[in-house]
Amino acid sequence: MRPNNRYPLLHGGFIVLTVFLALSSLCLGQYRLSLSEVTTQLLAFSSEGTAGQIIWSVRLPRILLALLAGGALGLCGAVLQGVFRNPLVDPHIIGVTSGSAFGGTLAILLGFSPLLMMTSTFGFGLGALVLVWLIATLQGRENTLMLILSGIIISGFFAALVSLMQYMADTEETLPNIVFWLLGSFATANWHKVTLLAVPVTLTTTLLLLLRWRINLLALDENEALALGVPIKPLRRGVLVCCAILVSSQVAVSGSIAWVGLVIPHLARLLVGADHRRLLPVAFWLGGGFMIVVDDLARTVTQVEIPIGIITALLGAPVFAALLIHNNRRNTR
Repeated sequence: MRPNNRYPLLHGGFIVLTVFLALSSLCLGQYRLSLSEVTTQLLAFSSEGTAGQIIWSVRLPRILLALLAGGALGLCGAVLQGVFRNPLVDPHIIGVTSGSAFGGTLAILLGFSPLLMMTSTFGFGLGALVLVWLIATLQGRENTLMLILSGIIISGFFAALVSLMQYMADTEETLPNIVFWLLGSFATANWHKVTLLAVPVTLTTTLLLLLRWRINLLALDENEALALGVPIKPLRRGVLVCCAILVSSQVAVSGSIAWVGLVIPHLARLLVGADHRRLLPVAFWLGGGFMIVVDDLARTVTQVEIPIGIITALLGAPVFAALLIHNNRRNTR
């Protein structure tokens, strides 16, 4: 079967797989539920009884939050790797993750309310992107290399500020809260957080999917793209703003989660190729499904919940190594 004919089956298959993983995850936890109980409660739209409260108030918001966060990171990583024409780029490279992490740690240190904490996280994330642009503009060259270097500078700067916040924090209560939040978790998921993440993710994902054929042109040499009549700088800025919104929104509700935005795009590219028209939707669903599985492991493997960032690193590092070995062997044939 030709790749173009195979893509609808793959795309539909990933959607079905993600829905299946979500339904299966509703059964898992300290209070086990059967698939028939879960189906009955979902069809009844009722939160009455113990099973209804567990599904509608605890597990379903958490699973949806994991799906949206994983999808956002997978999509963002695929877009950035195309824009920067570098397979080692991930959402951390534009400085937004570090900026958002500083905003969150500052809010925890100062005892902000959850709403102010998310506002601080989101605001510092977007502010980090502005600083990246400012440094690149002062250099007089807003090309991909300069943006990457500026992102590394800003990431290092905000990482130092995060370390400073940890040093200043109370070691009995505040510091453990900061460390646990930085490692990522969906333990505090609720419908309010789902809404706060669903709105920006839906809007920016829709926009990026509408622009995905133009992102293919951003992956070309700048002179070639200009020859085709594509305004490089405005398009790249718009795409980076969308990615910054995705990442800062994710960090605001669930903390910093690494490796997903690096590994998932490689796996999606291996399945459907480098064409962003096919790559971006698959990266979204693959990232969402992966994050659901990771969250299941985080809350079921031990009695005490494991931070998401630890599991993504333990799974992501060997998977990424396997993908690199596979690509090298395929290229040398």
